Amino acid sequence: MVAVIRKKWLPLPLVLLNKEKMAKLSDRLIRLAPSATLVMSQKSNEMKAQGIDVINMSVGEPDFNTPDAIKESAKKAVDDNWSRYSPVPGYADLRKAISAKLKRENNLDYSINEILVSNGAKQSVCNAIMALVDEGDEVIIPAPYWVSYPQMVKLAGGQPVIVPTGFEQNFKMTASQLESAITPKTRMLIICSPSNPTGSVYTKEELRALAEIITAHDDLFVVAD
Repeated sequence: MVAVIRKKWLPLPLVLLNKEKMAKLSDRLIRLAPSATLVMSQKSNEMKAQGIDVINMSVGEPDFNTPDAIKESAKKAVDDNWSRYSPVPGYADLRKAISAKLKRENNLDYSINEILVSNGAKQSVCNAIMALVDEGDEVIIPAPYWVSYPQMVKLAGGQPVIVPTGFEQNFKMTASQLESAITPKTRMLIICSPSNPTGSVYTKEELRALAEIITAHDDLFVVAD
């Protein structure tokens, strides 16, 4: 038995599962692997609890707390009752500020209708993949990569195409590697610079070489994380 309940006093739908007979999860969830980062972090915490001296280099937590100015702004927003449903793409004033930042610091012209605010980068990347990738589409991902990329592609029904890079090329994909990975099924390229997890940064010349390949394929989308 699976019941979805929506009441006025519930902020979100409540899903109840029969404990004696758990419902089968969807195929799209079954084909996903657990986050390797979180598995490593959990293992690290378990070892620490046993008194083992461990340095956790899995989850990318900052080594500082949220700055006081941000905390105070968040408190003020609650006091000013900015706690209701926002527009789907985000508040217009916030998108205007982002548009101004992009123009001022990056010399990029984007209207507020071209800007969408999410809860974080992970949601933004997943939203983009879910919106653009269909069943059987291929998504090129240079390796080493952030562990969530292939799982997001699989969730959308796509096929991750992993392009290995090595120390000798500073863990960066070359234009020839990109060209070789593209097939008629290629829908998207995910590129991360500075890279998570290697820290490698593509030069302007390297990005230009990749762009020449990308612009030659009209149906190829790029997610730059």
